[in-house]
Order: sequence, then C-alpha cells, then structure tokens
Amino acid sequence: MKSKVYFASMHASIRRNTISKIRELLEKVGLADKITEKDLTAIKIHFGEKGNTSYIRPVLLRPIVELVKEAGGKPFLTDSNTLYIGSRGNAYDHLVTAIENGFDYSVVGAPLIIADGLRGNTKEDVQVDLKHSKEVHLGAEMVHSDALIGVSHFKCHELTGFGGTLKNLGMGAACREGKLYMHTTVAPFVNEETCTSCGDCTHHCAAHAISLTGEAETAKIDSEKCTGCGECLLVCGAGCIKINWNESVPVVQEKIVEYTRGVIKGKEHKSIFLNFITQVSPACDCYGYNDAPIVPDIGIVASDDPVAIDQASADLVNSAIGFKDTALKSGHERGGDKFRGVYDYVNWEIQLEYAQFIGLGSREYELVKI
Repeated sequence: MKSKVYFASMHASIRRNTISKIRELLEKVGLADKITEKDLTAIKIHFGEKGNTSYIRPVLLRPIVELVKEAGGKPFLTDSNTLYIGSRGNAYDHLVTAIENGFDYSVVGAPLIIADGLRGNTKEDVQVDLKHSKEVHLGAEMVHSDALIGVSHFKCHELTGFGGTLKNLGMGAACREGKLYMHTTVAPFVNEETCTSCGDCTHHCAAHAISLTGEAETAKIDSEKCTGCGECLLVCGAGCIKINWNESVPVVQEKIVEYTRGVIKGKEHKSIFLNFITQVSPACDCYGYNDAPIVPDIGIVASDDPVAIDQASADLVNSAIGFKDTALKSGHERGGDKFRGVYDYVNWEIQLEYAQFIGLGSREYELVKI
C-alpha cells in the first residue's frame, strides 16, 4: 500500500496563505490523532549556523506549535549540538545562535531545548540491532519526548546527496558520540604542531585515553582506549584535535538511517514529518553561509512515513527546471538528477533503499495535493 504524502505548493492568496497551508497539511496527516493530552512533543528543527540564511523561517514554526497546543500537547523546539566547532557546538552557543536567528519564544511560541545537553554528551542509548549499529547514541531529550514532529529544510548535501527527514532526524538527533560514529571508524587525532599542551583534553577525557607525551608534552590519543565520545573536540580551545573523516559515503548514509530508526522507535504512531522544499541550497545549513538555490521554491510536504516524504521531495526537486549559473552543473532539465548535478559522486538513493529495507517506510507513495 502506498504511503500518502500531502503537498502544498508555494502559490498563495489573501484567502489562503502559507501559514494556513501548513495547518491544512498537519490536519491532513492527522496531528490531532497523534498528540494526546500533556504529550511533551519534540519539534526537531535545524536552527541554522550563524551566517546561514537558508534555514526554515521561524515564523513558519508557529502554526505547528499552535496545533500541538490545541491537541493538548506541550511542544518544544529542539536540535542537538554539532560535532564540528562552530556556533552551535555547545548548548550555550547553540541557544544564542538559535535566538539570534529568530527562534525566540515570542516568535515560535515554544521553548527551545538542546537535546544532548550543555556539551553534547547528555545521551540515551537505544537498541536497534541493525547492520552497522547494535545501539544508537541519541540526545536524551529526543528519546524522553512523548511525540515527535520532524521539520526539515530539504536541500542538497555533500554526503547524502540531499538532506531531508532521514538526515534531520538521524544525524540531527544524535549526541556528539553518535555523530562521530557516523562519520568515522577511528579515533580523533592531535595536530602536534598547533597543540599548546594546555592539558584541558586530558582532564575532560572520561576514558583516560589522552596524555601529554614527548619533550614538548603534546597531547596524544590512545585509539585503543578512545570510546569515540567526541568530548575532546569541543574542549580543545586551540582546535588542534581533528576528526578522521574516513567513513565511506554509502556507509554514512546507512548509519544515518539506522539512527533515524532509533529516533522514531517507540514513537512510530506518534510521529509526523514535514519537508520545506524551499530555498533548495547546494549544501547543508550547518555552513556559516548559503549559496544560491538550484531550483525554484516548490512547496511543503507532510507525511507520517519518513521514507516516502524524502522520496517525494527528491522527485519534486528533480521534476523542476534547475537554475543556471548556480552550483548545479548538470540535470537542469525536468527529470534531471539535481543532486548528482551538484555532487556527482553521491548515490543519494542508498539512504532510501536501506530505509525501506529495514522497514522504516516505503518509497512508494501517493502525492495528494491540497
């Protein structure tokens, strides 16, 4: 049986604006039936890196928040800290960035909670027993929530071809340890030339895997002891501890899908998803900038199937005419592969095939226009 994906275009009028369309989408997908009285409802969003302007406009979150409240739920906006050191590497900086980007209570109508705590290590391990992961390491507050609404900006991505619901949940809900696991199979390393020998990393390493060695007493990480928590990446003020970005693109995609499975586990009947196919940028909102969009704004889709919604979103992007003089190098015609047109080395269908294989959803869908 095909999953239903509800679609609203960006066309609007004085009688039917974007806000009212978002409400219609949520009503069609059955939000009121999935949220019950006093449900602590996580609205998983990307707050945008400082300097980036392609993330979802905060005002568009308000109708989602309002409908959760009308259903009796208690909504909160959430994301987890980043693995890289940017403007969202810890909860303090993350919240400041979110508020400066417009995600304030006065705008969205809900509090902001960073899912994995102050330093990205407040986590819960969820058993999934899949090919790469026996358990996944998630931000604790994502796991502790009663219901879930994934709200994703659909765009291109250099590891997955596109970033939609699957990536927003799988990578976005993981704690620092989980993000590190998805990107690499080996321990971080120390750039000895820039190490200041301050010792902060040695004091923060719970596994006692870091020591100051040699005449210069530079930090060294024992890969046998390292648990991959990623704490040292955050506490190194000199930025000399680096990630070994050695995992292959297909395996990263599969790991992300396994993490998405963990995020939804226990909330299968209390989850809905929205993709905003607008300002489709050639790279992730994690960058401190955004390049020109590769296609016109298309619309918003909603579903309770995380696989179908991403498949439908990809098809909608590929059915559009691509913009010239952008990062899109090929596939400008209707039906052309826009994601390979930006990243020709990425087979973006791997995430969809694997997600369907493990029972996360279906690639077969019916697009219902509202």
